[in-house]
Amino acid sequence: MKRLWAVLRPLFRPRRTIKPTRDGWWCLLVAVGLGVAAINTGNNLLYLLVSALLALIVVSGILSEQAMRGLALEGVVPAEIYAGRPALFGARILNHKRTLTSYSITVELLAPEARAATTGRRFIYFRRVEAGVERVATWEETLPRRGCHRLSGVRIITRFPFGLFVKAARPALADEVLVFPAVRAISPDALRHLGDQGDAAARRRGRGDDLYDLRPYRSGDDPRFIHWRSSAKAETLMVREHEADTSHDARLVLVGRGRAGTDALEAGLSEAASIVAALVRAGAGVALEGQGVRVPLGHGRPHLRRVLTALALYDADGLRMAPAAADAWSARDLSATGRNGRQLREIRVPLA
Repeated sequence: MKRLWAVLRPLFRPRRTIKPTRDGWWCLLVAVGLGVAAINTGNNLLYLLVSALLALIVVSGILSEQAMRGLALEGVVPAEIYAGRPALFGARILNHKRTLTSYSITVELLAPEARAATTGRRFIYFRRVEAGVERVATWEETLPRRGCHRLSGVRIITRFPFGLFVKAARPALADEVLVFPAVRAISPDALRHLGDQGDAAARRRGRGDDLYDLRPYRSGDDPRFIHWRSSAKAETLMVREHEADTSHDARLVLVGRGRAGTDALEAGLSEAASIVAALVRAGAGVALEGQGVRVPLGHGRPHLRRVLTALALYDADGLRMAPAAADAWSARDLSATGRNGRQLREIRVPLA
């Protein structure tokens, strides 16, 4: 039975499909009409014309197969995808043939909202792909909602050589991706209200009040930061560099569980993601707590991805802990103090 299925499978799932274009349909109709007329009249000239048209169709199939054979697609998926924001996707087209060039290759974007980054269309055309050469196609696609989504994918098509038939490969790059909640910009005033500015020094350059270092004046420096006493001693202009302030660590609490599929839930998760992104980028540590989701206190870009993953996988109905966010959560992680022994600032975000 397995051997039989192995023989029949290519018939049900062919590697490539072929469809006549409008010119191809006219060519087929003319060939059929001339064939009927040749049979009825026995005219050798009509037989010759039918043979020429059929030879044209056969040659078209052979050359288009040569163009498609040996081509491979490798997808390039962005590391971070946010709901409602255009994301840049890509695909590498590799020609594995040793000597033959593939002509007139088109990458068709199957998602209706996908558009090529350069032309704004759903088709990306390559005049030729030489043997052993790689071509890159890029396009933008907007995924409207957070969570796991399966991409519509792309496929390679060609009308080579006469434009009579469209030969298309099976869809590829239909991967499943994780879409983070929409992240919006937060004003500096709102960020300070959330506890961006701390009291301790971060031991790095920034906009704090403490002195970090003195350095020679460079063009474009603010004259207000010139340290005149040091400049007089060094006989050259010296500029003060200030030390950045640390950011207060915070605990983000999701209030309620929300109702799946509602705008209120998505707006609350988007607000939570925006706050977390702003605080982490400002240097703060953030812990996330809510019904069915908990992420320990952490800092830095990897921690931001963990929190955004937990928010993206938040399930209001199942109330399950997101698998990617359930790493080493313990009572110690729920402590009310941050890395400097300071009280964690609690930020509450309603989901309903």
